[in-house]
Amino acid sequence: MKSHIYFTLAAILMVLAVSAQKITVIDDITGQVIPNVAVYNLSHSFSATTNVKGQADISGAPVTDSLYFRHLGYQIMAYTPAMLKTINYMIVLKASNLSLDAVVISANRWEQEDREIPHRVEKITMQQIAFSNPQTSADLLAAGGYAYIQKSQMAGGSPILRGFSTNRVMLVVDGVRMNNAIFRTGNLQNVISIDAASVESNEILFGPGAVMYGSDAIGGVMDFHTLKPKFADNGKTLLSGNVFGRFSSANLEKTGHFDFNAGLKKWAFTTSLTWSDYDDLKAGSNGNDYFLRPTYQKTVDGEDIEVVNDDPQKMIYSGYSQFNALQRISFRPSENWFFDYGFYYSETSDAPRYDRLYLTDDEGSLVNAEWYYGPQKWIMNRVEAKYTKEGKLADAFRIVAAHQLYEESRHDRKMNNARLRNQYEKVNAFSLNIDLDKKLNEEISLFYGAEVIYNKVGSEADRVNIFDGTVTPTNTRYPDGSTWQSYAAYANMKWKFDPKWVLNAGLRYSYVALEADFDTTMFPFPFTHASVSNGALNGSLGLTFAPEGNWQLYTNLSSGFRSPNIDDLGKVFDSEPGSVVVPNADLEPEYAWNAEAGTAVIFGKHVKADLSVYYTLLNHALARRDYSYNGLDSIMYDGEMSRVQAIQNITSAWVTGIQAGVEVNFGKGFGMRSTFNYQKGEEQSEDSLKYYPLRHAVPFFGSTHFTYEIHRFRFDAYAEYNSEVTAEDMPLSERADAAPYAKDANGLPFVPGWYTLNFKAAWFVNKTFTVNAGVENLTDQLYRPFASGISAPGRNFLITLRARF
Repeated sequence: MKSHIYFTLAAILMVLAVSAQKITVIDDITGQVIPNVAVYNLSHSFSATTNVKGQADISGAPVTDSLYFRHLGYQIMAYTPAMLKTINYMIVLKASNLSLDAVVISANRWEQEDREIPHRVEKITMQQIAFSNPQTSADLLAAGGYAYIQKSQMAGGSPILRGFSTNRVMLVVDGVRMNNAIFRTGNLQNVISIDAASVESNEILFGPGAVMYGSDAIGGVMDFHTLKPKFADNGKTLLSGNVFGRFSSANLEKTGHFDFNAGLKKWAFTTSLTWSDYDDLKAGSNGNDYFLRPTYQKTVDGEDIEVVNDDPQKMIYSGYSQFNALQRISFRPSENWFFDYGFYYSETSDAPRYDRLYLTDDEGSLVNAEWYYGPQKWIMNRVEAKYTKEGKLADAFRIVAAHQLYEESRHDRKMNNARLRNQYEKVNAFSLNIDLDKKLNEEISLFYGAEVIYNKVGSEADRVNIFDGTVTPTNTRYPDGSTWQSYAAYANMKWKFDPKWVLNAGLRYSYVALEADFDTTMFPFPFTHASVSNGALNGSLGLTFAPEGNWQLYTNLSSGFRSPNIDDLGKVFDSEPGSVVVPNADLEPEYAWNAEAGTAVIFGKHVKADLSVYYTLLNHALARRDYSYNGLDSIMYDGEMSRVQAIQNITSAWVTGIQAGVEVNFGKGFGMRSTFNYQKGEEQSEDSLKYYPLRHAVPFFGSTHFTYEIHRFRFDAYAEYNSEVTAEDMPLSERADAAPYAKDANGLPFVPGWYTLNFKAAWFVNKTFTVNAGVENLTDQLYRPFASGISAPGRNFLITLRARF
């Protein structure tokens, strides 16, 4: 009798053990878990996906079938049930040598294989972000090797893509456009509002993305995907998280980050918090002394004085701090429905506008006693609903509604002037996106949808006497209460008419309207109301050809446009010493036509190369030029006789270029990766019809990385480099605003070429702890990237301690 009881108990325990059998998948190098690994058998009667802890329940798999483990970037592995038991159900995946496979979202707003997209798309993964350790999202973009970053101050970063920047490129966060009605032609710093520590992946879609994203997407689209809540997969609560602390020596950076995920069967929650504090930046010592900070301003006993800088490498008044928070809540009531709410918050401290603080007058004396941005605040509430089920109109339907609140301010005061000017801007931005995906048959898929955008701009200004607090009114930067709105519908088709050929074609119609009322109380505007409305039809046509699994070719023709916004039409500001920009109510949209061809190929198992060649023509291009205001070419503004300028439709502009990359796997853990970017652009003067260098066509730049990986360690020794820009190749706008640039033997502005040598390493202590360390700019080069107003960091030691649980 007892033997029967023991036998029964043993059988029950065996069944329970099998029913609860889990596998864990880890990385061969890091030893850390890999989420989102596909687990399946050949008949596909069983499939599972590893969770955030790298685990999957395989108790439902047939006991006689081998299981396959697949993840992009890794070699596919197969194990029999007996082999799984032998290795204690611990699967180790090795990185694949080289691959053309990737999944991207930015091209059609839905997941799609990269090899079927006729555009260049660069993806930066969470693992790459963690290893490169970017301080901001602007630095994150630069780490990919194909985006050029301009900085006017340390609290900034304006991405440049293929000769276009600011309001000619698009920022997107979780499917919502960040570009708003006051994104300006001058350099922007809004990208730093996105917390680099909460980015799960980033994609850069190069070239016009107007069909999917509308106005502004001329140079490209930067699509950020933040941390997604992870659900429990077995009914038990899933708890996971990450925490890290980082220190950098060049600006005494102190950053702390924490994110936490709680997953239930139907609900999932993700919280992310990041705090960063940056001291004044220290530049390098080997280079052009023009980039140093020999003196700075200081107020002593109510008097503004110039002080000799004891350490000219220290960029006095460049430090700031920043706080970011993210909360996402996901609800999955059934297999078909998915809901997600996101709250995004970012706020900086006051941030000095560094490139205005070293301006000097004709006698060499500092001009400004104070010039700083007030706290830059960004708040977004986002709601998403998605329904997935095969139907007549769509197989997948998604609606995303969002509200964004932007707040920024500018504060400036000249030396020994008692009045501090304050300008406050606020934008309420509402958006609604509807996206549908329909597979018409095995060959044709249709992506279509609509978008509605509404922006309202608030603008206030005053002057405050710093001694007695007296407040007096002054003109605002923008017309208060102005609005910008856009309505659009799009459709994009993917036709795989042959296993090796894919045709992509799309159309979008956009209608944009702008309304602004001008107050002539403080500034003598020649008009009191401006109303602009226009429509644009944009299209794209692309073809991809994959003759072999290791070779892809693509080409595309596309158009883009940018409708004037409030910043273009209604702004009053001093763009540079001695110049004032005034409103122009006669603006029209600018239109872009783009042609691109490219290829990516893997030679054998060890070399991957890619190349893109493009040409973009911009008609009716909007640019700042000299202007006549009420018949005058100069007016008195802020106590100074200033040359009048305005944003105008110049005749045309063009840019052409090459983007290339090469990756080599030498074997035994050694590798090499290089990126190269060359572009040339010109814009036509509306007066002489001569062509001059385009403002945002940057000089040749690139990077070369030599890497080595061994169990638990990863190393990267790399160089970044940038060619010279001579005085004759400088854009007209940069020749006029020459303060940030070094001077050649003739006293003309130019940009010296530069390079940096760098080294970074990661020690994956165990599945929980990681140590990242590195040295940037090893030789302490003193340089300033093209169009930037602040010098780059000198020799910088950094260390990061990470833990995941």
